[in-house]
Amino acid sequence: MITSPAWKDTKYAVLGLARSGRATVEGLLASGADVLAWDDRAEAREPFVGRCAVADPLEADLSGYAGVVVSPGVPLNTHPIKPHADRFGVPVIGDIELFAQARGDLPPHKVVGITGTNGKSTTTALVHHILKTARVPTTMGGNIGLPILEQEPLPEGGVYVLELSSYQIDLTYSLDCDVAVLLNISPDHLDRYDGDFDAYAQSKFRLVRMQSEDHSWISTDDPVVRRLDLEAEDLVGADGGDRAFLVSSASGDGLVSVFEGLAETRSGRIGFQRNWPSLQGPHNAQNAAAAIASCRLLGLELNEISEGLRTYPGLPHRMERVAEISGVAYVNDSKGTNTAASAPALAAFDKIHWIVGGLAKEPGLGECEAEMGHVKAAYTIGKAGPDFAALIEPIVPVHLCETLDHAVARAAENAVPGDTVLLSPACASFDQYRDFEARGEHFRALVEGLA
Repeated sequence: MITSPAWKDTKYAVLGLARSGRATVEGLLASGADVLAWDDRAEAREPFVGRCAVADPLEADLSGYAGVVVSPGVPLNTHPIKPHADRFGVPVIGDIELFAQARGDLPPHKVVGITGTNGKSTTTALVHHILKTARVPTTMGGNIGLPILEQEPLPEGGVYVLELSSYQIDLTYSLDCDVAVLLNISPDHLDRYDGDFDAYAQSKFRLVRMQSEDHSWISTDDPVVRRLDLEAEDLVGADGGDRAFLVSSASGDGLVSVFEGLAETRSGRIGFQRNWPSLQGPHNAQNAAAAIASCRLLGLELNEISEGLRTYPGLPHRMERVAEISGVAYVNDSKGTNTAASAPALAAFDKIHWIVGGLAKEPGLGECEAEMGHVKAAYTIGKAGPDFAALIEPIVPVHLCETLDHAVARAAENAVPGDTVLLSPACASFDQYRDFEARGEHFRALVEGLA
């Protein structure tokens, strides 16, 4: 685990003892901190009884505490822990902030921080894979993989690759990333920001504002990200400065130009998107462009990056090709939880039987409307199914299926060789599933049952 002498003889409260909370308590205790731990679930509290104080920090005098560590799932705009901690002048932080505090005592290393509304998991995993393929010591954490404090410190020269949600950035104050990546920003999770889209966007951009002047950030051609770049004259200077790099996501040729803009060319070549089996579609062009630029800034050779792109296996539930049955491809994109996330998946295929619906995050088809030319038929599920059906029926045939099992069976009946059955619901899953992973796993099991 990651520990730090900076925490010795300090006092921290930890609210929430799921996996990252448990790792936080263990790291603090191993470092000699005085910890107050709490979770509403008795079974989560039990492992710490007798090892540290176990009590609700909302009922505690927090005088002298260095921080209250909360899960990113705690809504700071409505939860009482924030005003309670404010009464004592105690910051409310997350485990990423503790990692930032511990960095000075770790072997010399670099950190890549990646945020955005969509694509950050793929980009994080891709950067990690490219580094690993090039034999650079690396690990990934944050909003993906194991909690960062649960992991072993990297040796000298290692690279920590962190996927960071806006929630995690809100709980972080001193993370100085060597490379920060802003992929895109579209309306999502606005309930956490009282409906204020600009507040959500500024939360993402704080990842850049925490950087030192000698570090770099990578922006895409996303219009909101570009607006934030241009507004940040205090960071980039009136002439745009040399800290921010714009990467194109339009095509393979655009990806090649990433290198020409970053540094003098080294030996090797990058290849094109068609050579990267798990990185198809325009959204993955953006993800790849950002990953390429990140690895270039970290000093990797072009041929090393190209090999990583070629061998990247992809992530579950993100345009995951589950099977091909009788000439029909079945693709699991359950991570498409809003229209902006599902639109690129629609753009990546033709002759699509689109399974759509769930718990809608916004009204309408959004960015998916422009990609309806790729859709042969739609199969609606979940609470938002009837609303989607009403929107789609004037464009393509619609089958009201209500549940995923009915949708898969109906799509399999109608699809012919060369078609693609695509689960990319453009909705959250919580009306019928515990999370998008459970929804994707159900889809995979249903497809396997067709074979």
